[in-house]
Amino acid sequence: MGEKTEKLLSILKLQPVVPVLIVDDAKSAVPLARALVAGGLKAIEITMRTPAALEAVRAVAAEVEGAEVGAGTILNVAHWEAAVAAGSKFIVSPGTTQELLDAAADSDVPLLPGAATASEVMALREEGYQVLKFFPAEQAGGAAYLKALSSPLAGTLFCPTGGISLKNANDYLSLPNVICVGGSWVAPKELVTAGDWAGITKLAAEAAALKA
Repeated sequence: MGEKTEKLLSILKLQPVVPVLIVDDAKSAVPLARALVAGGLKAIEITMRTPAALEAVRAVAAEVEGAEVGAGTILNVAHWEAAVAAGSKFIVSPGTTQELLDAAADSDVPLLPGAATASEVMALREEGYQVLKFFPAEQAGGAAYLKALSSPLAGTLFCPTGGISLKNANDYLSLPNVICVGGSWVAPKELVTAGDWAGITKLAAEAAALKA
């Protein structure tokens, strides 16, 4: 587990914000990822919420130099296996099941598992996880809630995701138990649809300049 934790940390430490992408058209994945990397966001999560997602992961993994592409919204073993086969460097889940934990244990690809309560965090710590996704961050109590966990659950690091924007990202990034945040604001749908890659690079650069 230690080696996989270090692998995950090396990816999450690349930047203060990990873009969380919903890709509707796989053809946009490569220019979108290149725009994000150009702005300083190399670690990219593509969520498995659309039919185009796997093809998008495959294309970014193969064609975008400097990108560390991961797959999000992984809910079961079938999702896991398909995402890894497509080239995912890391896996993100909104929560956890024993089925997912077993798949993660048998894989060299690191898992960023989701947790929203102290009990869920404790259960994942018992499984050896030190780095977790706090989701849905704003709805589950926000930065104040996560700060309250920092002392009793010291040693656990989080990537909060859900409801985070440029306006409140630093509320999380200033916490001692936050390594980075996940956010979709760096790739708004209207800019992707318009093919405004320069606009996305600008948003990515603003996000990359946040204090991690």
